[in-house]
Amino acid sequence: MSGPGPLLTILATYLYFCTSVGPSYMRDRKPYDLKNTIVVYNVIQVLGSVFLVYEGMISGWWNDYNFSCQPVDYSDNPKAQRMAAAVWWYFMAKVVELMDTIFFVLRKKNRQISFLHLYHHFMMPICAWIGVKFLPGGHGTLLGVINSFIHIIMYTYYLISGLGPQYQKYLWWKKHVTTLQLIQFCIIFYHNFSVMFSDCNYPKFINFLLSLNAGLFLYLFGKFYYVNYVKSNTKIAQNGCIRKDVINNNNIKINSAMNGETQKDADCETKISSGKTKEC
Repeated sequence: MSGPGPLLTILATYLYFCTSVGPSYMRDRKPYDLKNTIVVYNVIQVLGSVFLVYEGMISGWWNDYNFSCQPVDYSDNPKAQRMAAAVWWYFMAKVVELMDTIFFVLRKKNRQISFLHLYHHFMMPICAWIGVKFLPGGHGTLLGVINSFIHIIMYTYYLISGLGPQYQKYLWWKKHVTTLQLIQFCIIFYHNFSVMFSDCNYPKFINFLLSLNAGLFLYLFGKFYYVNYVKSNTKIAQNGCIRKDVINNNNIKINSAMNGETQKDADCETKISSGKTKEC
């Protein structure tokens, strides 16, 4: 924490590995089988997020902090020290979460490494580092509590999905995770933006940056939600072929998988098999 050098080195290495070295290394190799590793990782993330929510609430947000304006307490007050420790643990959690992308690379899931994914994982450790270094408590820590709560739900989803296809029937709530993320950014935006117009002993510049970042995340996650859950759910029924629009206009992802069964009609011949796409 003496300076930004160690964190920036980690983040630069992270970006270089995930966008260049990692994909090149994996190009001619089979994906690593990391099922057990990822299950353990997700369990740790869920437990860590529960810990962060608990610490954030006990240290201030349960009954001591003011939602309208909460300055940072830099004293040796035990609760202030406990909140500062929670902010540090939150920062460490953001660094550990870089493993999300590394797992994608090692499993050759490069399609999931989007700009949104990289930007989110790059910016969150920076914001958390600023919090630990200069503002280890006060108004901005509500972000960490809400974000950790969302991560309890999100990593629980990842945990269940990683257990095998037999658990897929329990994952109908996938899009609601994104909905909760959107609600999260709305709350964070309002919580910080409103303070800029009140007399509060908390840095207005930080409130502005947090509001700006929340607004940008709201736009990016909103665009992701639209593309994946609104646009792609526009179903086209044609001659018994139920189809979904996909981003690639040249391909059609079949909505139902029928284990190799072939449907034929005058306009459409499509082999429907799990995980495959064919032009229709």
